[in-house]
Amino acid sequence: MNEISRIIDLLEREHAGEPWHGSSLQKILSGINHTQASSKPLADGHSIWELVLHIAAWKNETRHRLSGAPAGDPQEGDWPAPSEPTPGNWREAVERLELAHRLLVSAVRDLPEPKLFEPTTDKRHDSIAATYYELLHGIVQHDAYHAGQIAILKKGV
Repeated sequence: MNEISRIIDLLEREHAGEPWHGSSLQKILSGINHTQASSKPLADGHSIWELVLHIAAWKNETRHRLSGAPAGDPQEGDWPAPSEPTPGNWREAVERLELAHRLLVSAVRDLPEPKLFEPTTDKRHDSIAATYYELLHGIVQHDAYHAGQIAILKKGV
């Protein structure tokens, strides 16, 4: 198995497979309705819905960086605002996450393996995501972190 395949495996496991750290994001999100998703049990915290949109936005930003786009905040914003809390809008938010995931995996699959160890276009921090390899491992860690937050919020809503 080459590194591209390993990274795709990590992405797929954290999103919908069986990651070593616990439940996948998809499993955690199952059974959450629009009311639960929009609930804010912590006054200064994010809702599940906000977290889903944030994860999707950063998957998209990672994919853009893989194509050579300059690093920055996601086009949708760091924390995109949820739409009105309806069942259809919640389904759309989850579908947006699924699409962002599929597009990222597709972009990784098309990435030439030698590019993994090249520097990214992110000049803001020398030590953060300095290579595409680190960028891709970073998005896996990012998603696992926020999946944990969603799992905790799910217990309280």
